[in-house]
Amino acid sequence: MAMDLFGGAALGTAFGELLEAVMEVKDNAIKFNAVLNSLTSTLNSIEPVFSEIEQLNRVLDRPEEETKMFTYQLERGKTIVRKCSEIRWWNFYKKHSYAKKLMELESSLLKFFQIYVQAQVSRDNRQILVELKQVDVRLDQIHSNLRNGGKVYNRSVFLGSCRVPEAPDFIVGLDVPLKELKMQLLTDGVSVVVLSAQGGCGKTTLAKMLCHDHEIEGIYKDNIFFVTVSKTPNLKVIIQKIFQHTGCAVPQFQNHEDAINQLEHLLKQRGPNPVLLVLDDVWSGSESLVQNFMFRISGYKIVVTSRFEFPRFDSTYKLELLNDQDARALFCHSAFPHDGSSSSYVPDDDLLNEIVRGCGGFPLALAVVGQSLRRQPEVIWRRTLKQWSEGRSILDSSNDLLIRLQTSLDALDERAESKNFLKECYLDLGLFPEDERIPVTALMDMWVELYNLDENGIDALANLHELSTRNLANLVFTRKDASEVDGYYNEHFVVQHDLVRELAIHRSSQHPIEQRKRLIIDTRGNDLPKCSHEMQQPIHARLVSISTDETFCSRWNNMQLPEVEVVLLNFRARNYTLPEFMEKMDQLKVLIVINYDFCPAELSNFPLICSLSSLKRIRLENISIPSLCNSTLQLRNLRKISIVTCEIGSTFRNCTTQISHMLPNLVEIDIDCCNDLEELPAGLCDIVHLKKLSITNCQELCALPEGLGKLENLEVLRLHNCTELIELPETIGSLNKLSFLDISDCIGICKMPLRMGELCGLRKLDMRNCLELSELPPSVKDLKQLKEVICDEQRAYLWEACKIHLTNLKINVLKEDINLNWLPNHRL
Repeated sequence: MAMDLFGGAALGTAFGELLEAVMEVKDNAIKFNAVLNSLTSTLNSIEPVFSEIEQLNRVLDRPEEETKMFTYQLERGKTIVRKCSEIRWWNFYKKHSYAKKLMELESSLLKFFQIYVQAQVSRDNRQILVELKQVDVRLDQIHSNLRNGGKVYNRSVFLGSCRVPEAPDFIVGLDVPLKELKMQLLTDGVSVVVLSAQGGCGKTTLAKMLCHDHEIEGIYKDNIFFVTVSKTPNLKVIIQKIFQHTGCAVPQFQNHEDAINQLEHLLKQRGPNPVLLVLDDVWSGSESLVQNFMFRISGYKIVVTSRFEFPRFDSTYKLELLNDQDARALFCHSAFPHDGSSSSYVPDDDLLNEIVRGCGGFPLALAVVGQSLRRQPEVIWRRTLKQWSEGRSILDSSNDLLIRLQTSLDALDERAESKNFLKECYLDLGLFPEDERIPVTALMDMWVELYNLDENGIDALANLHELSTRNLANLVFTRKDASEVDGYYNEHFVVQHDLVRELAIHRSSQHPIEQRKRLIIDTRGNDLPKCSHEMQQPIHARLVSISTDETFCSRWNNMQLPEVEVVLLNFRARNYTLPEFMEKMDQLKVLIVINYDFCPAELSNFPLICSLSSLKRIRLENISIPSLCNSTLQLRNLRKISIVTCEIGSTFRNCTTQISHMLPNLVEIDIDCCNDLEELPAGLCDIVHLKKLSITNCQELCALPEGLGKLENLEVLRLHNCTELIELPETIGSLNKLSFLDISDCIGICKMPLRMGELCGLRKLDMRNCLELSELPPSVKDLKQLKEVICDEQRAYLWEACKIHLTNLKINVLKEDINLNWLPNHRL
C-alpha cells in the first residue's frame, strides 16, 4: 500500500520495515514500552491512509524523488528502534536519549502526514481538475468534428463509489450462510448467484460479509464492484458509475447497447484477477438488467441480492430467517444497553421470548422493535404483545414484517404531542426516492417552515439522531469533521432501509386520498397514477412528493392542492417542465427540485413560480438554468435559495436583471458544488437583507465582487473548499455585522485583506488548510470580539503572536480528516 501511495517501492518498503521493527522490539524493550506503544498506534493510524489515496497516485505517477527525505527518516527510525533493544537497563543516559529520539520520530511522522500528505492531496486534486478541464476542451473539439456517431465523454460528475460498504459491527446468524454462499459462488460453471430473501432479512449484510471475506478478497482483490440497483434502475448510470470507480473517463453512451459493449471491454481489461460484480436490491422485472451484465469473461461472477427469486439464473441461495437463539441475541443487543447502565425494566423469559417470537426472526424487525422497547417500563412491553395478538393485518396478511414494524412506531405516537415533531419528521422521510441519500439541509428547509424548528438545524439534527438510534434512519457524515463547523450541514445525509421507508409511506397513506397530509406520487413511464381521477376534487395535503423517470412526458391533470406547503419534485431526465397546476398553490412555502440523472437537467416553465406568493425557500439540485436572471422573475417573500451541483455559471455571467429587485427579502444563499461558477454577479451585493452567504466546494470560483462590502447585514460568510480563490476583497472590512467567516480548505488564498481588523463583529474564524497563507495583516490585533480561530498547526503560530492583543482568543488546532471518504459524495 505504501509504495502505491508515493509511487515508489523504496518508501513503501521502508514504512513496512519500520512497522515490523516496532512490533518486534516493543514486547522485549520493556523500558521503552510506553513510547513504542504510542508509536505503534501512530503507525497503525497512518497505514490506512496509503490505501485511501491509492487511486489518486495511480492516476498521477509521482516520482520517488519527491519522498527521498521521508524514506531516509523511516530508515533512520528503523535503526533507532532496533538499537532500543540493545540498551542495558542500567544505562539511564541512553534510555533517556533514545526515548527522546522515538518521540521525535513519532512527531515527524505526524507532521509529515498533516502537512505533506494534505498538500499533496490538494495539489493532486487541483491537477486532476485542471486535466479534466483540458480533457473537456479536447472532447468538445472531438464532438464538434464527430457529430454523427462520435462518442463523447461527459464532465466528471461523481455518481458514487462501487466500493464495498462496511458490514454492521454486530452480526448474528450469518456465519453458516456465508460459508454456504461462498461455496456456491466458487462452484465451477456458476456465473450468477441470486441471494434471495424477504426484506429485512440481512441479504445486503451477507453480501458485504462475502465481499470482505479474506478468501474472496484474495481471489478478486480490487476487482470487486458493489452496486445498489433498487426498484427503478438506470443501466447507463450504473455502468457510468463502474467506469468512474475504476478511474477511467466516464462515457456518455449513445444507447444501452453501446453502454453494455463498453463495459464488457472495460472488464476484460481488469486482469489478471477475476471480477466480482454485486448487484444489490434487484427488483422483480429486472432480470433483463442482470442479463445485460453477463459476459463470457474467465472467472467473472455476479451476485444478485433480491427480495425475489429468479429461476432463470444458475444458482439461488435463499437466506432463511434467524433461529430462536440468534433472534434473541440480536433482539437483546438492540433492547438492552451495553454501557453498564441498568435498564428500567428487564422482562422475564416468557415475555422476552414472546416478543422475540413475535418479530418472526426478521433481523430488521428485531433491531427496530428492540430499540423501541429499550428502557421502557413493563406496561409498554405487555401492551406491545397485546397489540400483536389483537391487531388486524395492516398491509397484506403475508407481509408479517411490516405488521410488526408498525407497532415500533408507537413510541413516536407517544411523542406526537411534543414540540419536536419526531413522528412527523420520520414520516416526511418517505417523500424522497428509494435508495437515494436525503440531504439534511433539504429536511431542515421543510421542517423550519412546517414545524417551526430551529433554523440553525439543532432541532432537526436532534430528531435525526433520535430516529437513527431507533433504526428508523441512518445519519451519514461524508467528512468526520463536518459536524464541528457551526451551521454547516451540506455534507450531512440521511439514508433509510427500504422497509423503514415503506412503513413511513404506508403510515402516510392510511386515510382517503383527499384527507392525507402527505400525497406521494411515484410513477414510471407515462402512466399517470390510477387515483388521478380522484384528484379533480381539492386535496388537503400539506406535503406533495412527485417522482418520475426519464421516460415520463405526460401532462398532469389539473390537480387542486390549495393547502400544500411543501412540494418535492424528484425526477431523472435531461429536460423537465414544472407542472402547471403549481401556479394555484397559494400556500406553498418550500419547493425542492432534485434531478437524479447523470447530467444537469434543463428546467422549463420556471417563471411560473412568480405566482407563488408565499414561497420562502427553493432548493435546486443538478439543474441547468441558463436564463434565470433574464426572466421577469420576482419572488418578494423568498428568504432562502439553495443551488447544489447546478450549472449556473452562464446564468450569472449573462445576468442583466437587478437581483435585488428579483429577490428583495432574501436572507440566505447557499451554493454548493457548482463547478462552472467562476464569479458572482455584482448585483448580488445589492441584496441588503442578506445574512448568510455560503459558497462551498466551488472549484472554479476565483474572485468575489468588490461590492461585497455593501452587504451590511451579512452575519455568515462561508467559502469552504473554493480552491481557486486567491484573496478576499478589501471591502470585506465594511461587514460590521459579520460574526463567522469560513475559508477552510481554500488552499489558494495567500493573503488576508489589510482591512480585516475592521470586522468589529467577527467572533469566529475557520481557516483550516489555507496552505498558501503565511502571514496575517497587522490590523488583526483590532479584532477585539474574535473568540475562536480554527486552524491547522502551521497557521496557529501566526495567531499566537496576536494573543497579546486578543486576550480572550482561543486557538483551536484540529487535525485534518486524512481520508477520501468525501469523494463519492461530491460531483467533481
